[in-house]
Amino acid sequence: MPGMIRIAPGISIDERRIEERFLRAAGPGGQNVNKVATAVQLRFDVARSDLPDQVRRRLGRLAGRRLTCEGVLIIDAQRHRTQARNRQDALDRLIELVRRASVAPRVRRKTRPPAAARERRLQTKKRRAGLKRLRGGATED
Repeated sequence: MPGMIRIAPGISIDERRIEERFLRAAGPGGQNVNKVATAVQLRFDVARSDLPDQVRRRLGRLAGRRLTCEGVLIIDAQRHRTQARNRQDALDRLIELVRRASVAPRVRRKTRPPAAARERRLQTKKRRAGLKRLRGGATED
């Protein structure tokens, strides 16, 4: 499909859903820093995207403060001196964030420590307690 960014099997982002704004960047840029808008603010509407529900929820948690109340993800990129490199950087960061959100966390299964491990732990505690008991100074009667 033209205009689709493939993230993972069954998960893609429509490029038309990504909005870019160009701002003047702080930091390196020489004489151009106050004249050329090289910084990029990428906006992606997570709430209205066609991502699966669970991916959308995980993306919201991963985004943290970068997600607005309306469900718009904002990524600021101003690491580089050129607009093109900042655009690519912002897009790469969005793709990586969605890719991380697309991976479901592994389910934690409760396990019990083996009896031998419990026994070793108790023996170690007894040894330490004995050592500490021996450290007690002699008392005068």
